[in-house]
Amino acid sequence: MASRHISATIFFLLFLSITYNTPCEAQLSSTFYNNTCPNALRTIRTTIRTAISRERRMAASLLRLHFHDCFVQGCDASILLDDAGPTIISEKNALPNKGSVRGYEVIEAAKSEVEKLCPGVVSCADILTVAARDASEMVGGPTWSVKLGRRDSTTASRVLAETSLPSFKASLDSLISNFRDNGLSARDMVALSGAHSIGQAQCFLFRDRIYSNGSDIDGGFASTRRRGCPRIGGDGNLAPLDLVTPNSFDYNYFKNLMQKKGLLESDQVLYSGGSTDSIVSEYSSNPNKFKSDFAAAMVKMSEIRPLMGEEGVIRRICGAVP
Repeated sequence: MASRHISATIFFLLFLSITYNTPCEAQLSSTFYNNTCPNALRTIRTTIRTAISRERRMAASLLRLHFHDCFVQGCDASILLDDAGPTIISEKNALPNKGSVRGYEVIEAAKSEVEKLCPGVVSCADILTVAARDASEMVGGPTWSVKLGRRDSTTASRVLAETSLPSFKASLDSLISNFRDNGLSARDMVALSGAHSIGQAQCFLFRDRIYSNGSDIDGGFASTRRRGCPRIGGDGNLAPLDLVTPNSFDYNYFKNLMQKKGLLESDQVLYSGGSTDSIVSEYSSNPNKFKSDFAAAMVKMSEIRPLMGEEGVIRRICGAVP
């Protein structure tokens, strides 16, 4: 009798172990839409190519949009949601996003085309992830295999957007910590910063740096930048993040840092006598290593806290919850 009771107890404990320790079956997969929407990726690519052909800067904007989405409650397309009464306070109006994050309409256009093919199947979060990959490839950057199966959030967080995204004035330690909190290493952080090989920044973001007369900025570079960014006014005036090859995804960004020609303070701190100097130096002379590390880091970033399985929803319109 006692042995039968012990056996039953062991069986029950084994049952609990199997039931509660089995990992969730839902997982991201590169073949996620192969059966349910086989032409989804081709359709997204066509929309992204059209947008970047119209305006090459859009490539940088789409990469940044994906980054700003993933660092706030995960890669769930929360950044795409518009204000909706008291329930949704849009991340679009958070300080790091307002007036600078762009490309919402491109993702919405891609979603609209995909909806015509497969209504209610492909998430906005996945479209944004694929768009970033396609944007990189179209301007000469690396490409990579994207795992799919993310679902869309039903919430947004303006508060998190204002506290979770790295500042343009961030110190190296702050940047390393911020990325580490999202499962990304210092090397990942430096590689992802290389996206600043393309795109532009507004004057108010780098004004303090170019007028500082600091030892961490090249004098000639500062002088050139002052021409388009006065001490007062012109806050929205744009300057390329990479003065040498502003429209090509390459490794000149890292060469610029070694010459004290980083436009933003958060760029230059990557090469300022700290722990990441050696990574910047490596990428400045080995473009293939930079591109492979960038691709790997983008994959890691795209898998930050995704909603999967029964979590979240599939939005029909990216800016609104069904």
